Amino acid sequence: ESESPKEQSFRKQKKKNTMVSLDSLDFFLFRVSTDFSSPLAIFVQAQGCLICLILALGWACASFVRNREINRIKKSMRNGNNFAFLCHDINELEHSNQIDLPRVTVIMPLKGFGEHNLHNWKTQLTSLYGGPLEFLLVVESVEDPAYHAVSKLIADLEGSVDARIIVAGLSTSCSQKIHNQLVGVEAMHKESKYVLFLDDDVRLHPGSIGALVSEMQKNPDIFIQTGYPLDLPSGSLGSYCIYEYHMMHSEDFRKDNCGVVSGLRDGGYSDDMTLAAIAGAHKKLISSPAVAVFPHPLASDLNFGRYWNYLRKQTFVLESYVTRVNQIMNRALFAVHCYLSWGFVAPYCMAVIHVAAALRFKARGNSIEELSYSSIGLKMVWLLVACTFVTLFSMWNLTRIEVLLCNILSPEAPPLSLASYNWCKVFIAMLVDNCLYPVSAIRSHFSQSINWSGIIYYLKDGKINKIERLPKRQDVAPVFTDLGGKHLYGRKGMPTRGSFLDSLSKCLFQWRQPKRSE
Repeated sequence: ESESPKEQSFRKQKKKNTMVSLDSLDFFLFRVSTDFSSPLAIFVQAQGCLICLILALGWACASFVRNREINRIKKSMRNGNNFAFLCHDINELEHSNQIDLPRVTVIMPLKGFGEHNLHNWKTQLTSLYGGPLEFLLVVESVEDPAYHAVSKLIADLEGSVDARIIVAGLSTSCSQKIHNQLVGVEAMHKESKYVLFLDDDVRLHPGSIGALVSEMQKNPDIFIQTGYPLDLPSGSLGSYCIYEYHMMHSEDFRKDNCGVVSGLRDGGYSDDMTLAAIAGAHKKLISSPAVAVFPHPLASDLNFGRYWNYLRKQTFVLESYVTRVNQIMNRALFAVHCYLSWGFVAPYCMAVIHVAAALRFKARGNSIEELSYSSIGLKMVWLLVACTFVTLFSMWNLTRIEVLLCNILSPEAPPLSLASYNWCKVFIAMLVDNCLYPVSAIRSHFSQSINWSGIIYYLKDGKINKIERLPKRQDVAPVFTDLGGKHLYGRKGMPTRGSFLDSLSKCLFQWRQPKRSE
């Protein structure tokens, strides 16, 4: 059926409008692409490539250290030491050596109960350390879901471990986690030589405590010994800024050496940041053994909202400080990290424009003779792609080595695998996280408050000066902590539907462990 003159006119006009729209879009793309080929833009893109290569170098160095430890353990096993995952020298397992090991107190501040907590606690309580060992599991109140869960676990292990639960009550001058830790310090055995503060969301290896004690005895100058998590199940890399535990000398807490107790108690928000600041102020040594990498399983129902709250807590710690020098260092870290984060993301935004402009230029051919278009931007895109692949390979290699190390250190546990790691999502998570980090940091700077597990903390002059506790509502969805998906008030909600965003949120959690912890 032939078109009427009116329909033909309408179709021609629509086609003309479409061509005009495409022309406008093309001119915009070509103009922006040309602007992104200026000397300043080239510098920004080259800087992004340099950041990628620096990240790759850092991960390569970490891989070398971890791989060297793996080779040492394998060599020891080939020489007949089947317990190399516990100690370097098999003679250390002799009874005469074991009875001389110092007493250690492990303090675990607990809050909430999630899908991985029970297994994590079992790995922590069933350590193969040969010396005297006590576990103090500290909760805010008996209403905490963790109280009943861990009570049952201790009852099941009765006679095989020295463990007890302590109810700390509510904090008034510091974060609840720090309050729980300090209450545990007051209750620890008077003969304990070392105290190990351990987060409840990581899995220990059988020989972890023994390895830490060995390092502390070899070098008495160590002030703090730390370790880091390897996020599971779809993680990207081990964190190198979050302390999942810290072992210290018990005497430092008994005598408040260097002000460790007062620094934590009087307005302390982040235990690891505060202790690191104290160590820096007094020029004390912070150490991390090569075997200090621990599986850190994430909740299966993470979402973007919980990721954002976790990121807020990560950036909020930069607002807390102990001394004036510590404040200046935090401000410098704030500025440098924000600059590098957006410096990492900007080249990829420019690359999208360059690629889009190149595709449209090729599609148009020579239809616009006077068109000005520079291909130098596309050359920078190829350079960025090469640097990105180098970075992702270095990240993959580090994760592979850390997974292998964890499997060697826990031979009785189900082996970890790289099969569940989605590296495309990890890459997207890197971009999203670095894009959002400055936004979160600026928000934290101006708000000076944070909601941490239903408790709102307000800072003044770098210290907590006000604490508000949100009422426990029974008519709303359950409240979770961020990483482990732990139920705080004892109610279990409906399972959430999986989605790309939920899966990406897991990768964001794993990539984010890049700045300070809770």
